[in-house]
Amino acid sequence: MTLGYYKTVIISCLIPKVISAQCRAMKYQDNLRRIFVLTGLGLIAATGLTQSALAEDAYKIVKSTQTMGTGGIDYVYADNEGGRIYVPRGNQILAFDLTTLEPAGSITNTGGHGVAVDPKTHHGFSSRNPITMFDTTTLAVIKEIKVEGRPDGIMFEPATEKIYVLSHEAPNVTAIDPKDGSIAGTIDLGGAPEQGASDGQGKVYIDLEDKDQIAVVDAKTMKVTAHYSLDGKGGGPAGLGLDAKNHILFAMCHEPATCVILNADDGKVLTSLPIGTGTDGGGFNPNTMEAFSSQGDGTLTIIKETSPTTFEVAQTVKTKSRAKTCTLDTKNNRIIVIATEPAPASANAATPAPTTPPADAGQGGGARRGGRGGRGGPGFLDIMAIGK
Repeated sequence: MTLGYYKTVIISCLIPKVISAQCRAMKYQDNLRRIFVLTGLGLIAATGLTQSALAEDAYKIVKSTQTMGTGGIDYVYADNEGGRIYVPRGNQILAFDLTTLEPAGSITNTGGHGVAVDPKTHHGFSSRNPITMFDTTTLAVIKEIKVEGRPDGIMFEPATEKIYVLSHEAPNVTAIDPKDGSIAGTIDLGGAPEQGASDGQGKVYIDLEDKDQIAVVDAKTMKVTAHYSLDGKGGGPAGLGLDAKNHILFAMCHEPATCVILNADDGKVLTSLPIGTGTDGGGFNPNTMEAFSSQGDGTLTIIKETSPTTFEVAQTVKTKSRAKTCTLDTKNNRIIVIATEPAPASANAATPAPTTPPADAGQGGGARRGGRGGRGGPGFLDIMAIGK
């Protein structure tokens, strides 16, 4: 046999093996490509699900309503026990269903800045001078109560079951017994109050806009026991939230636009976080462990408390311009914000503006917060429920 013969035999034996190896390599590469494609598709699908889940978990306007009317607005109040929302506007108090936001009646020839309700007696109070006391079941006026000072904010203090009327002039707090409307006493805070929060155990915290402080009040003695400084972290506090369980305060400030977070026991500043501009309301939802602040720039800031020492801005929700006050709807786990916007020219022509302004129309809320919004002619009242 020649050398050529052996070469031919060797080549004929090797070629099938080489071809087989190449085929196996091609199949391996093909399988790799398939794996990469399937993995990519899986990642895309997973990302889509994550984005969908994030969208579902994000706060947004879940319900809103518009009503035409006249006059300015200031605060909004959710009566969670009675299932209603109250908005003083012009010379009346408007009532809305807490869940549907549909109109539920009104109280005329009154008005004011805000409303607070005692859940036991079902008596409501509107902050003006004189204070309007009304029945929340029938919306009938019970009586009017003359007070001193310049009423602005108002709150219900559950530990002593008193209505606190907050005034920018002395006396800074007038306490009213909601059973009969009698004045139970007054408190000198040493500054102009904006919003208060009670821990339900006898301590009340009230932010002082002109002093950049939070006053601590013993509800039983009706005496100020401390003043907490914001230490230059924020100025002109307006909204106030309180995590009563962990003793954390959230002061929503104007200058700069910041939420200053403090220890409620000693006033130590823990941290500060940015919020939108023009805050005039805030609070804390213990169900979600989140503080919130509504701003006139058309945003709602959500601050997550992941621990008593860890906080972060979780979301900034787009609302509407001038939606600067808010209230917590615990029944539906939503935040309610309100705003007014001008009516179309045709509506302005059809609905004349009132010739006599409400008695408290001149009572502003201070230069920093801008007082009652939307004074003047006809316009829409927007009520927005923010939820998930």
